[in-house]
Amino acid sequence: MLHDDLEKLDRYPFHMPGHKRNSEFGISGSEIDITEIDGFDNLHCAGGSILEIENTLSQLYRSRRSFMLVNGSTVGILAAIFAVTERGDEIIIARNCHKSVYNACYLRELDVTYIEPEFDCENGYYTEIKQNTIDEAIKARPNAKAVVITSPTYEGNASNVSTDIPLIIDAAHGAHFGFGNFPSYPKGDIIISSLHKTLPSLTQTAVLNVYNDNYIDEVKKYLDIFETSSPSYVLMNSVSKCVEFLLNSDDAFAEYERNLAKFYETKLNNLRFKIGDDKGKIVVSAASCNISGAELADILRKEFAIECEMASLNYVILMTSVADKAEAFDMLSDALKAIDGRVSPCAAQAITKPSIPQSFCKISEVKNTVKTPLHEANGKISGEFVYAYPPDIPMIVPGELISSDIINSINEMIKKKINIISDGNLLPHYILTKAD
Repeated sequence: MLHDDLEKLDRYPFHMPGHKRNSEFGISGSEIDITEIDGFDNLHCAGGSILEIENTLSQLYRSRRSFMLVNGSTVGILAAIFAVTERGDEIIIARNCHKSVYNACYLRELDVTYIEPEFDCENGYYTEIKQNTIDEAIKARPNAKAVVITSPTYEGNASNVSTDIPLIIDAAHGAHFGFGNFPSYPKGDIIISSLHKTLPSLTQTAVLNVYNDNYIDEVKKYLDIFETSSPSYVLMNSVSKCVEFLLNSDDAFAEYERNLAKFYETKLNNLRFKIGDDKGKIVVSAASCNISGAELADILRKEFAIECEMASLNYVILMTSVADKAEAFDMLSDALKAIDGRVSPCAAQAITKPSIPQSFCKISEVKNTVKTPLHEANGKISGEFVYAYPPDIPMIVPGELISSDIINSINEMIKKKINIISDGNLLPHYILTKAD
């Protein structure tokens, strides 16, 4: 494996990177940070230890071909969508797709049709997509070249659907699926997963799994275009370590599942667990309490030194992985019980499922924008993406009508200290709108 080779570096580096593996600069990881020197393979033309990693990933995920990624799932999503479409094609995407899907549609100038997953109105998030939703969309758009969905979702809900046209699945949060007793890995033509999100690997590492031979060459072509030509050996080393772990991970996953089972025995009276398909995603609902999700996250952070993955209006997400030990679960359980004992119950306020705004043009057709006060934007056409981060799911996209409901939702989320971001970084006071 690559990580074994990197431990044997013994030649002086008259090559980049410029730190020269010199420890006096105190740069973590620099001791194995090299470039594509002889004997250490090349990500864009793998034939040695990097190909061994990719072949092992293919074995683990039972794919026809697997590509290691060092620009996160984002680069895999871009390459996948470009591989199955031509400029101006029609495409069907789930409304809860990550912003990278929308960016691919923008760059490819695609004509987008949205499909809506089911919605949890108590807590305010999308869940799974039904097969009939997919079928109806394809029937209505027979010229669509592909379908793109997110499964599992940020909150851990999986969709088991199939299509007669290319199905791309953003499974960024599902790299651990198929291991232990977790749900099976999704089925589709091209599936992208972030190794770093739920497995022991460094941030930015991911895998693109191709299950349809027809798309292997095109995927490779676009990965060579979008992915860095200077891939980090520090990142690839972590993937090498990760896949070696996965080959012998049964005991570790069994321990992880025991820890989760014990954790979910935690007795709560006001806060509640919302358990989806992925039990590793601990979703704690505050919908029936006198605090918001953001306030719950703040208490965990300031009083218990626990940092949540994400906070929304009515819930928080706490991500776990096979790397978490029993002590961590016990700490979280104790913290939640302590908070639960001091919050008060209240009637849950239902969250209306967001309607898809009316679209007046393709995302790519919004060329010129103007800065508009948010309170004056009602009835104007959005010139930018506005989304909660995380998870980067747009509330509105360029070319869509800004309604009073959208404005109210943005204001409400900002008021509740939800992290709302726009391309122009002008909120909460201004939003970019399409110039007349």
